[in-house]
Amino acid sequence: MEQLIGKTAEVLGLSPDTLRYYEKIGLVPRVGKNRSGRRTYSEKDMARLKFVQRAQSIGFSLAEIGQLLKLRENPLKSSKAIRAMAQRKCADMQKQIRTLKTMEAELTLLLNLCSGNSDNCPILERLDSH
Repeated sequence: MEQLIGKTAEVLGLSPDTLRYYEKIGLVPRVGKNRSGRRTYSEKDMARLKFVQRAQSIGFSLAEIGQLLKLRENPLKSSKAIRAMAQRKCADMQKQIRTLKTMEAELTLLLNLCSGNSDNCPILERLDSH
């Protein structure tokens, strides 16, 4: 069963512009059009779009998702490459988490130094000095 772009966008929680963009950059192959020239999405297209959404939800960029989609065509031969991509993504996330924790600790320290009632602001002073 095929769906028009508006219904597809609604079901996926995306905008029609996003769907057209995904087609433009090759994440979705050119989709069919009905007699009035409106894009229609098949179940296969929907499955691919859901794959894109799931990959985005765990941190893959659109470029990385494009690579995953190519590798997905032959998963048995691509398994090692897919695993390596996932390992790199996980390592990147761990690094980001460490950075965020450091930032949080610094900001917490600054908040603890600032009463919000004095003439000087320890937060601004600390930012000015670094």
